[in-house]
Amino acid sequence: MAKPILAIMYDFDKTLSTTDMQNYGFIPALGLTPDEFWGATGEFSARTGCERILSYMYMMIAKAKEKNIKLTREFLKECGKNIKYHPGVTTWFDRINQIGADRGVKVEHYLVSSGTKEIVEGCSIYNCFTKTYGCEFLYENDEPIWPKLAINYTQKTQFFFRIAKGVVDISDDDNVNKKIGEQGLRIPYENIAYIGDGMTDVACMTLVNKNHGYSVGVYTESNKESVAQIRKDKRCRFVVKADYSQGSDMEKVFTLIIEDIANRYILEKKEQALANK
Repeated sequence: MAKPILAIMYDFDKTLSTTDMQNYGFIPALGLTPDEFWGATGEFSARTGCERILSYMYMMIAKAKEKNIKLTREFLKECGKNIKYHPGVTTWFDRINQIGADRGVKVEHYLVSSGTKEIVEGCSIYNCFTKTYGCEFLYENDEPIWPKLAINYTQKTQFFFRIAKGVVDISDDDNVNKKIGEQGLRIPYENIAYIGDGMTDVACMTLVNKNHGYSVGVYTESNKESVAQIRKDKRCRFVVKADYSQGSDMEKVFTLIIEDIANRYILEKKEQALANK
């Protein structure tokens, strides 16, 4: 049997970062406040009936043109350099990878965000992810002309199946929809964890729960009550403070998750050995 894998799926905004990723560099570059930009996005969505994620992507292009700012990939990557994270995030990935390695479990990290992938590509933790999914623009002559990929809250759920099957190419619809038995999965459903901060993560949390994985709601003082309600409604299994530091509850929970996967793997091997006697 191959070494077991734990796949951790992450939301980004307010789960790893302290606020929406656009608030750190992009919106200030427009000379706007977050309230002004997101307010204009909400107004546009209400007026046109445009889906909220597509609305913010449209507004990024519209406001950049209005301010005579060229919305290149490089500009957006620069906007990712000033992102601030919750405590311990920058060292989390190496630490949890080592905790896994010490127990014979490979840990893989997958970002599944409704934020802007081009901004994430400029952030300090980008290379920590096995695969990053986010909203992307299609570029022509270094100008965004169309949404290449838009991920809203329910669309995030497809990535649970992509990761489990090992079909990580977003354009590969045939294989992700192909029916295979659980024995054919690259990563068993029960070896997938999802970390999110609120109601927009409930669809993924519910899916993970139904497939016996590990759903984790993270909170700060500002969203503590709403995350507690998600736990009360049995939509996530764990509620943990947004602190990824060494010795934190987050690290302790994931150490136990890794040990759970490692122990199940040992038992499965023992079961097979006894069956073959």
